Amino acid sequence: MPYRKTALPVALLALALTAGCGGGDGGVDAKSPAKPSPSATEALAPGESVTGKVAEDPGTVTYAIAAEKVDVGTEAEARKAVSEPEKAKGLVLATAHVTYTHRGGPALTDSPEVGDGTTLFADGQRGAILIGAAEDAPGCEDPYDVESWKQGESHTFCETYLVPAHAENVEVHWAEEDGEPHIWTFAGA
Repeated sequence: MPYRKTALPVALLALALTAGCGGGDGGVDAKSPAKPSPSATEALAPGESVTGKVAEDPGTVTYAIAAEKVDVGTEAEARKAVSEPEKAKGLVLATAHVTYTHRGGPALTDSPEVGDGTTLFADGQRGAILIGAAEDAPGCEDPYDVESWKQGESHTFCETYLVPAHAENVEVHWAEEDGEPHIWTFAGA
C-alpha cells in the first residue's frame, strides 16, 4: 500500500474502516558491523534495530529499522484531530517514531516505500491510522521530502494512530512485504 499524503478528514474514514477490526538514529550507521536481525518472534526493546529489504525505485534496498518511541496524546487532542469528534471518544493519538537507515542497495530516486510496513497496535488490536497526521510532529520527516536517499543516511518517519485511551501496551510492528512483523513494545497510553 503506497504512502499517501491526504487531508486529515480522511482520518475519519480510516477510523471507521479499522475500528471494528481487530528520535535519533539509535546509533545505527552504515559503517557499524551488521548484527543479525532478531527473528520476528523475538521481542524488541525501543531503539533496537532489525534489518529488512524493501523494493524501492530503482531497486531493492536493505534498511536497518528501529522503532525509537511512541508519543501518546490525550483524548481531547484525538477529538480535535478527526472530523467527527464523537467517534474518537475513549481514544488517544499515538505517534510512532521509526528510524530507517539505508544500509545497502541503490540510492532512491523516488519517495521511499519502507514506511509502508509500519503499523501500530494497542493491547493486541490494530489502531486506526490518521493519514497525513504526523509529518509535522517534532522529530518527524515527511517521506515526500526525501529527494535522494543514499547508503548510510537515516530518516525518521512517523505514523499516527488512534488507540484506546487506557491501553496497557502499545506495539510498533514493521514487516517486509508478505513477511512476519518485528515488534517493539512500549508502555501503554
